[in-house]
This record gives sequence, structure tokens and C-alpha cells, in this order.
Amino acid sequence: MATFSTLQDRIRVAKELLEQVDQICSRQGHDVEGRAKLCSKLRAELKFLQKVEAGNVVIKESHLQSTNLTHLKAIVESAESLENVMSVLHVFAYEGTDGQKQTLVVDVVANGGHTWVKAIGRKAEALHNIWQGRGQYGDKSVIRQAEDFLEASKQQPVQYSNPHIIFAFYNGVSSPMADKLKEMGISVRGDIVAVNMIIGGEEEDEEEEDEEEEEDKNEDKHDCVEEYHEQENDVVDEEEKYDDAGYMHTCVDRDTIVASLAFPTEVKVDVCNRVNLDITTLITYVSSLSHGNCHFTFKEVVLTEQAAQERQEKVLHKLEEFMKGKELFACHSAVKDFRVILDTLGGPGEKARAKELLARLKVVPDQPSERTKRLVTSSKVNHRSLMIFGTGDTLLAVTMTANSGFVRAAANQGVRYTVFIHQPRALTEGKEWRATPI
Repeated sequence: MATFSTLQDRIRVAKELLEQVDQICSRQGHDVEGRAKLCSKLRAELKFLQKVEAGNVVIKESHLQSTNLTHLKAIVESAESLENVMSVLHVFAYEGTDGQKQTLVVDVVANGGHTWVKAIGRKAEALHNIWQGRGQYGDKSVIRQAEDFLEASKQQPVQYSNPHIIFAFYNGVSSPMADKLKEMGISVRGDIVAVNMIIGGEEEDEEEEDEEEEEDKNEDKHDCVEEYHEQENDVVDEEEKYDDAGYMHTCVDRDTIVASLAFPTEVKVDVCNRVNLDITTLITYVSSLSHGNCHFTFKEVVLTEQAAQERQEKVLHKLEEFMKGKELFACHSAVKDFRVILDTLGGPGEKARAKELLARLKVVPDQPSERTKRLVTSSKVNHRSLMIFGTGDTLLAVTMTANSGFVRAAANQGVRYTVFIHQPRALTEGKEWRATPI
């Protein structure tokens, strides 16, 4: 039977991890996507452990070392060690080498999407044996998983660069496996174990019992775990596969988890140096609102709202910071329509700023990318947007825009553009005379 001290230790760890997740979100300054899913998994483990504590489920102590808690702890510690964490337990869809639609769970997406981390809690012995074909039926080796990560990352570029992949081993990895992963272009974090220490070291079952008897003894545990994970309706990662008794095949004891895997605080990435300006950005950049004249109540509600937003959050500084030191482009359609709007609504100050801005840009012909041409037009996906975003895609540039509606609509059709989204500002100089100063 599980000892009380081990059980209490596991319960304490589960509670601490829940607190750590909240601290991570606080440190990042935003709610990390997938936080609710991660917390749900942690609460499921905690609830089960509390049922064991209450005597509702009887299990052996060895099984307390074989819960999802190890993997979840590895995820939390990985997230704590990286900057600009975007999401945890993020599911990416991609097309496999066989042409079939596949999904991949990335434990931590960090550095603005440039870094993918897979946290691995299994022991080095088990990982090496699976790689050598000595694992249980259905086990996928870490190398096979690495191939999936590489294929998926090729189809999920961030600023036209493939995400950098890190495999974090919280209970070691054999040196041949580490070498193979590095050869594939994957970074390895964790203790690297000499192969002569683990060859022939297949995990022994210290308490072998008759299979049928074991199944009966652990029926409650299996049902409980299965029930919780079915309720979550989450994708089950390789680290969370159960054996016939409902336990994970192999996990590391909490005390042996490497405390720090020396993640780099910053990962050097190839930042896209080309910027494509959407018509909404051209207007926002020269708007009188963006240049200090936002202390008005306008006759038009939308302008009054934008003025209030500008008083709370200056948009021009963000635009200039992003554009600084980069090549600036705009396509023919964007510039043509911008000039028409400027001639119709722009005031003298806005027109003067527009002249200066256009002199800084390289105006290029409309040249939509092939994937852009496949988009179906709709109220949100019009011809002008297709030309603007499609040209940015062809130029391998980041498109600056306030048109988030098009970005979402295109993503719903499977085309995700590399964009910098900002708040919109309209041309207001010509309407200030009839507005009420604040």
C-alpha cells in the first residue's frame, strides 16, 4: 500500500504546481494560452491523489511514482525557464509525410512562438530501449517524435522562420540519442548519460504479480484516471500513455528531476527585416489622432472611441519601434487607395505626413502569393486585402495592419499570415473643427 508520506509529498507537489502556473502567467504579464488545460490536468491528478488519501482507492507506493504529475511538473518547469511564453499544451495541426492530417502537442511555445519545447520525464533507460526496439507495443521513440516535430515546425513558420525545437529531458537521455537529436537540428537539454550505463538496463518490475490479479487490484485506479482524462477531452501526449493497469509505463521520481536544464533566457532567431504596410497602417501612421490631437469628443462615435483609446495607449510609438531599421514596402493597391482616402478626408497635416511616409517606402506591384490566390472571397476577404496581404507573403515580409478581421478569416481558411496587428486610427484632422475639445 502507498505510504502516507509519499502520498502527502505528491499532493503537496500538485498544489505547488498549480500555484506555479499562476505565477508564470503573472510573470509573463498575460494569460498564457493553454493555462486552463494544464491546470485541469493538475487538478485531475490532485483529485485522484486525494481519493487515495481518503481511502477510496488502494494502490501500491510504486504507482505513486508513475503518474502524470512528473510530465506536468516538467512542463511547468520548462515554462518557468523561458521568456515570452505564448502557450502550453498547444495542439498544432499539420500534414504528415504520408499526406494525412496530423496533430502535435507542443508542451511549451515560447519566445514569441520561435521556440517549441517538449518536456520528457521518462528515464534514460526506457527512452533508449524504446529507440532500440525494446519498448512496449505502440511506444513511439523520441527520435520518431522528433521527426514529427520537425515536420510540423516546417508548416508553422514564425516570421518566415521555422520554430527552434528543444527536447528537455528531466531524467536524462543516452548520449547516442542526444547525438542523433542534435544531428537532426534539435537542441537537447538535460543530463546526458553514457550508453554503457544503460545498455541492458531495461526496467525491472520489482513487484511482479500475476497479470490478472494486478488488473483486478488496480481497476479503480484505471477507471479513475481514464474518467478524468476523458472529461478533459484533451489530446493525450506520448508522455501520458497508460499501461493495462492504468499507470504510465515509466516516470521519474520527483526527487530525481533535474532542477535546472539551463534553458537559454533568449533564443537567437532570424527576425524578419521586411515590413509590408497595409492601408490601415498608412492611415494610422499619419492620423491626427496619432500625433497628439486626441483630446476631442467627435460627432462620430467611432472617432470618439479611437480618441479615447489613443489617450490610454499611444499607437505611433509602437508602429515606429516595429518599423525601426527595417525595409518598408507597400503594394500598389494599398498606396492607390490610401491616396484616394487621403485626398477625400485628410487634413493638411495628415497629407504632409503622408508625403514623408510614402517617400520612405518602396512601392511594389501587387504580387499575391499562390496560397493567397486560393482563398475564397467573402465580406472579410476582399480583393484589396488579398493583394496587400498576398504581396507581403510573396515578399516574405511582416504585414502591419489593423485589419484583424481579414487575418482571422484567412486563418479560418487555413492561411496564416505573418502580421503585426495594431489598433486603428482614422483621419480626423478635417473633423476637429466641429468636435468638442476635452
